[in-house]
Amino acid sequence: MILSFLQENPQDQKGKLDVNPTSIIEKLDTWLDGFIKALPNIVVGILVFIAVLFIARWLGRIIKRLLKKKGRQNFGEILGSFTKWTVILVGLMLSLTIISPNLSPADLIAGLGVSSVAIGFAFKDILQNWLAGILILTRQPFEVGDQIIVNGFEGSVEEVQTRATRIRTYDGQIVVIPNSEIYTNAVKVITANELIRSQYDVGLGYDQDREKAMRILRETIEGIEGVDKSKDIDVLPWDQADNWLTIRVRWWTKSDRPTVVKTFSKVILETQNAMDKANIDLPFPTQVRIHNAHDTRR
Repeated sequence: MILSFLQENPQDQKGKLDVNPTSIIEKLDTWLDGFIKALPNIVVGILVFIAVLFIARWLGRIIKRLLKKKGRQNFGEILGSFTKWTVILVGLMLSLTIISPNLSPADLIAGLGVSSVAIGFAFKDILQNWLAGILILTRQPFEVGDQIIVNGFEGSVEEVQTRATRIRTYDGQIVVIPNSEIYTNAVKVITANELIRSQYDVGLGYDQDREKAMRILRETIEGIEGVDKSKDIDVLPWDQADNWLTIRVRWWTKSDRPTVVKTFSKVILETQNAMDKANIDLPFPTQVRIHNAHDTRR
C-alpha cells in the first residue's frame, strides 16, 4: 500500500522525504568534534564550580560561627546564607565563561539584570521581608528574648528569621509577623531598659486624712519585694471625682513581665490591706437609681 502511494505521488514524496543520510552524519560529526574540543573547558568549568561550592559552604559556616560567638546567631544565619549564595552565583558565572569562552561576563550580567527585574516583580513581598530582616538584625532595635508590642501583638521575641519574626504571646501562642510590617510600623520594646515604671490609682474619700493615707501608701510600696529602691516612689493627688480624690502611685521594677505583674499584684493587695488596718475609707462608685412613678404603678 505504501509502495503504491509512493508510486502514485512521486513528485510530492521527493519534495517531502528528501533525506540525505550523508548530511545527517556530517552534522553529527561536527557536533561530536565540537564537543570533544570543548570537553577540556567543560571539565575545568565543572571542577571550578565544585571548588566554588566547597568554598561557599566553608565561608558560610565561618561567618555563622563568628557571629554566634558574638551573640548574634540569627544575623549570622542570614549573612552566612547570603555570602554562600553570592559566592555560588559568582562561581556559576565563572564556570559558564570557562565552558563557553564566547560568553563574556558582561553578557551574563546583562542577562542577570533582566532576570532580576522579572524575579523582583514576582517575589516582591519575599524580597521586601528578607531585606527588612537584614536591617532588623543589623540595627538590632530588639533582640531575641525582648518583650515587644507590634501591630497589637505583645510577647517575647523567639526568633528573627529571614522572612518573619516569631513572637510568643504571654498566653503561650505563637505569632509570626512579616519583617516588612515590623520595620515599617512602630514597635514598642518593653524590655529596652532594665527598669520600667508602673502606676496604680487609689480612690480616697474626701473625709479621710489625705496626708496619712499618702504616707501609708508610700511606706507600704517601699517595703514590697520587687520594687526598685534606687528610684523614687511617687504618691500624687491626681484627680477629683464625685465621691473620692484619686491618688496616683508610681514605682519602678525590673522590665521583664513576670516581675512587673507580680509586683503590681502585691501593690494592689498590700496597699488595700494597709488602708483597711488604718481604717481609711476607699469608697466604691455610688449609683442612684430613680424609678419612674408610672412604671412602679404597673
